[in-house]
Amino acid sequence: MPAVAGAALDVEKVRRDFPALTQEVHGKPLVYLDNAASAHKPQAVIDVLAEGYGGPYSNVHRGVHTLSQLATDRYEAARRTAQAFLGAAREDEIVFVRGATEGINLVAWSFVRPRLGPGDNVIVSEMEHHSNIVPWQLICQETGAELKVIPINDRGELDMAAYAELLSERTRMVALGHVSNALGTINPVAEIVRLAKEKGAPVLFDGAQAAPHARIDVQALGCDFYVISAHKLFGPTGIGALYGRFELLDSMAPYQGGGEMITSVSFKEGTTFNVPPHRFEAGTPHIVGAQGMAAAMDYMMALGHEAIAAHEHALLEYATAKLEALDGVRIVGEASEKASVVSFTVEGIHPHDLGTILDHEGVAIRAGHHCAQPVMERFGVPATARASFAFYNTRAEVDALVDALGVAIEMFRL
Repeated sequence: MPAVAGAALDVEKVRRDFPALTQEVHGKPLVYLDNAASAHKPQAVIDVLAEGYGGPYSNVHRGVHTLSQLATDRYEAARRTAQAFLGAAREDEIVFVRGATEGINLVAWSFVRPRLGPGDNVIVSEMEHHSNIVPWQLICQETGAELKVIPINDRGELDMAAYAELLSERTRMVALGHVSNALGTINPVAEIVRLAKEKGAPVLFDGAQAAPHARIDVQALGCDFYVISAHKLFGPTGIGALYGRFELLDSMAPYQGGGEMITSVSFKEGTTFNVPPHRFEAGTPHIVGAQGMAAAMDYMMALGHEAIAAHEHALLEYATAKLEALDGVRIVGEASEKASVVSFTVEGIHPHDLGTILDHEGVAIRAGHHCAQPVMERFGVPATARASFAFYNTRAEVDALVDALGVAIEMFRL
């Protein structure tokens, strides 16, 4: 069982819940600092996945036999867990999707595209992940609408004055990351929503990077849509959730056609569609994946969001100070509000070379553009190295990162 909610994290106890962390890489203990790309899974999630396939597994919603009914109960219980995790008012405001990317595409094509035309606009920011850029580019190109981009300053923060200027009565969607995957910036979501609502614009937040680190309450945020990916919050791949206000979901046409999303199908009378969320869950879903995601959410809620945030904030501050002290290191993204990500470059060493050297020291980081090429362009770099932390990381692992960087720097000085 995880540590008691409300208490400081017992990190060594938490680490014992994660079998993958006991691995060695190149004969050295694994230091896993690539959590923003995908996080490891606690045994509680692994057990749910194994039992989900080895126990009462069957297809959901359609069967009258016992296994189908049990599988359906578990699948819908997972929806209620996601509702609690995100703070949604209703369980039918939770749509299971393959991940945040599919959730954004669903909203883009099913909600925004039919409401978009010449003279309209969609607003994103310069710091977005490609998943929150490309779908909006596609529908704007198709409809003649304009994609407007909020600039960011040298610290990696949104230019909120520019955002206010971009908003208009013709804004059909504001789609922004809650937390930047490339910079770690925590965006001022309450103010983003407030300004958008003054113009009557709906708001979608990409919460893929926020959900692993902070308590999410979509009702308190006041947003209209919110998307998450399970694999970043210690659950399985191929599953995530879209929150949408029910009245908006109910106004939307289906995103995909197939089984389960219909009420009736007739060649003579056409097809009528199911109610949300089932209208948007065509075909056999990731049944056991939804259960695994719920187990990951339960694990995080048992640890306590406040304890997680406190530990990770202290770790980020420690790592930032250590990296700043290294000769030739430049931190990219120094927002006043950050979460668990430090991106950096080292003078004279390409990030890919850096990542390879660190790997041989047992340290796993990410090197590249992080699916955020406009950010790299903004800061004038082809790529960065990125260390991203989770609640199971330790100061000793930060020290291992710094020691490995020292090895790389010395190697390139010879």
